[in-house]
Amino acid sequence: MNFPVLYLRKGAERRLRAGHLWVYSNEVDTRRSPLTDFEAGVQAELRAANDKPMGTVFVNPHALICGRLISRNSAHGMTPQRLTDRVETALVLRERLFDKPFYRWVFGDSDGLSGLVIDRFDDVVVVQISTAGMEQMKDAIVRAVQRLAHPRAIILKNDGKMRQVEGLDTYVEQAHGPEVDLLAVEENGVRFEVPMEGGQKTGWFYDHRMNRQRLQAYAPGKRVLDVFSYVGGWGIQAACAGATQVTCVDSSASAIESVHHNAKINGLDNIETIEGDAFDALKALCEEKEKFDIVVLDPPALIPRRRDQKAGEEAYARLNQLGLRLLDRDGLLVSASCSMHLSQEKLTDIIRSSGRKIDRFVQLLEQGHQAPDHPVVPGIPETDYIKSCFVRSLTGFL
Repeated sequence: MNFPVLYLRKGAERRLRAGHLWVYSNEVDTRRSPLTDFEAGVQAELRAANDKPMGTVFVNPHALICGRLISRNSAHGMTPQRLTDRVETALVLRERLFDKPFYRWVFGDSDGLSGLVIDRFDDVVVVQISTAGMEQMKDAIVRAVQRLAHPRAIILKNDGKMRQVEGLDTYVEQAHGPEVDLLAVEENGVRFEVPMEGGQKTGWFYDHRMNRQRLQAYAPGKRVLDVFSYVGGWGIQAACAGATQVTCVDSSASAIESVHHNAKINGLDNIETIEGDAFDALKALCEEKEKFDIVVLDPPALIPRRRDQKAGEEAYARLNQLGLRLLDRDGLLVSASCSMHLSQEKLTDIIRSSGRKIDRFVQLLEQGHQAPDHPVVPGIPETDYIKSCFVRSLTGFL
C-alpha cells in the first residue's frame, strides 16, 4: 500500500520505541508533513526525524492524539483482514478466560485496535467506535463480529465523548438483527438486565468483575451501602452472596428503576434505594447516624483530565471520609476508582489520610485491579486505570 508520510520531530520517537502507540500533534514535524494535508481517518507511514520508518498510523489532524499506531511494519496498514485477525485474537483470550459469553471482547489499544471497544452480552454485541480511523473501518468491524460470533444483534453505540474530540458525529445504530431493549448480563453467577436506551457507555462495566467477586466473600450477614450503584452491580451481587440488607444510591431515576428490576429477577427482597446526588445522600445518612457493615464507593472518573487532578483528589478525599464515617466500628470500605490519573498509591494515601482525619484505624486487606478482559499494555499507562482498595476500619482500636 502507498501511504502518505507523517514525520516526527527529533526525539519524539522515544515514547513509541518504549511501547506506546500514540503520536501527539506537538510531536509532528509540521514543516515536513503539515497536519492540514491529512484527512481525518487516513492511514499514513510514520517516520522518525532521521527518516527511519516507525510503522503505520491512523491520522486525525484535528485531535491532540493525531496518530495511532496500526503496525510497526511500515508496509502494513489496517486492512479488513488484519482487523478481523486482531478481533479474533482478542476473542481467543476471552474464550480462554470465561466460560460464558459475557465480557469485554476488544479493549482498544490493549488489543491493537485503538479507538475500538466491543462488549459481548451473549448473543448481542455492542460496538463503540471513538476515533476517525476506526470509523473508516466500521463496515469491516461489523462483518468481523458477524463472522466470528454470529450474534443475534449488533449495536453501534457511538455516542461517547471521545467522538466529539475526534470531530465525529454521535449516533446509536442497529447494525445487524432486531432492535434490543434490554441487555442480558451474567456476572459471577448473578443475572442483570440493563436498558439499552440511556445506559452508560456500552451498557455494563465488566472492568470491576473480579473486585465484585471478591466483595461476595465479605458480604454474608452484612448490611451494605452501594454508592454510585448504577444498575446495582456491586449491591445486587452482595445481596446474592448473603448480605442481609443492601442500599443502592444513584442520581439516575432509570438506574434506580433497574436496581429494583434486577433485584426482582434474582429473587431478592432486601434491596433499598436512594435517588440523589451521592455526596448529598452520604451527608444525609451521616446526619441520620446510619451505620453499615460495608460501604462501596465506585464513582465515575473524578479526574477526567490531568488539569482536574487537585479538585478530583479533593473529591475522592471527601467521598472516602464520608464512607468511613458511615461504617460500624468494625466495617469494610471498598473504595474504587476508574480515573487513570489517580494511581493506586495515591488512592491508598487518600484512604490513609481520610482515616486519620476522622480517627479511624484502617487496615488495607486487598487491592483490586481491572479484569483480564481489560488487559494492560505496560508501555501504555492509560490502559491501566481500574483500582480498588478493600479496607477494614476500626473505631477506638488505638
